[in-house]
Amino acid sequence: MVLLLLVDLDADLAALRPLGGFFLLRTGAPPRSTLPTLARAYDIQKSDVYEESVTFRIRKVADSLQAPELRIAASIAQQGLAARLWSAALGCAVLYGRVPDLDARLVRWDADGSAPDDLWLTEVHALPGDAGTLAAVVLEGHLEPLTAALRARHRLAPGLLRGNAASALVGAARQLSGWARANGRTEVAARTRALTTELLAHPLLAGTGTLAGTAFRRRSCCLYYRVPGGGVCGDCCFTRPPRSSPRAASG
Repeated sequence: MVLLLLVDLDADLAALRPLGGFFLLRTGAPPRSTLPTLARAYDIQKSDVYEESVTFRIRKVADSLQAPELRIAASIAQQGLAARLWSAALGCAVLYGRVPDLDARLVRWDADGSAPDDLWLTEVHALPGDAGTLAAVVLEGHLEPLTAALRARHRLAPGLLRGNAASALVGAARQLSGWARANGRTEVAARTRALTTELLAHPLLAGTGTLAGTAFRRRSCCLYYRVPGGGVCGDCCFTRPPRSSPRAASG
């Protein structure tokens, strides 16, 4: 059994700072009040907002990577945002024992920002730090509506996007576990492993891949190999870039 110490969430989520990178989550008002919430960005009914945020981000990623198709950039952009959300949520769940309410109406996003994605949580409210809450906050609150929005505009298979979500989760867990081992925080590593294992059994992630320790082998491909000079990722279902039809990697 992993003993969990509950700590109140502070207003600036300072415990995430030593983790750096994808884990940092800025709080309070963003620098520009015109930045959309993720809730509006996911809403394809508001076509102007979608075009100005999600589509803009996809095109930015496509230009940066010289992706030959927008759907490739859409996959990579989705995985990048998933990594940001999983990292912040999992980091808080492990270090605080609580998760901030990441309701998409409370998170503002700069689609023109650098990587990792620039996010601001406008209000900090604590939720339980269990796997069920993590799944509700990240999977159901963000990745499912994002998947619906992307699939409405791009030819992306559900299995690919679920694989991206699982890969992003395991990547966040790997980074968190590495930090824990380097800092003698064995309880953090144990808690991270327990939560990750439980989350991968969630119906929306089950069957996406195989986890052995911190190593993950997914059953789908994010399409990064189709970017010039991209190759395959460390957890890809392929061991080398496929020579057959690129659609074989999208399931």
